[in-house]
Amino acid sequence: MKMYKTTLICLALISLASCVQKEHLKTVTFKVDMTHVEPISQVGIKGEFTNPSWKEIIPLTDANNDGVYELTVSQTTAVSAVEFKFVHNGVYELLNQKNRVLRFEYKPETLVYEGVFNNPEAKQITK
Repeated sequence: MKMYKTTLICLALISLASCVQKEHLKTVTFKVDMTHVEPISQVGIKGEFTNPSWKEIIPLTDANNDGVYELTVSQTTAVSAVEFKFVHNGVYELLNQKNRVLRFEYKPETLVYEGVFNNPEAKQITK
């Protein structure tokens, strides 16, 4: 009986270990159109992808001065989605509305997320 229990425990541990999903590299370019916001300063993003979650503002920049602020990040992960919001002068967009969601497939990906500040509609493009 003892050997039977030990075998069952071993089989359970093996099946749990095999359920761990493999991590894949995700490269994401976040773009937020700020052309309707004035004055513009300190544009960033906050979300589940910082450690600890939602504690750090990651700055976005507008290198070509077109009013669209951008940031490209790469991270290896097994998650299927992350929630986030764009931030202007330390203030979250979409006050009292749902967070933005970036969804992943179970494979390496390069994505572009395009949104307009304070407008919940956005495009997620897989490259």
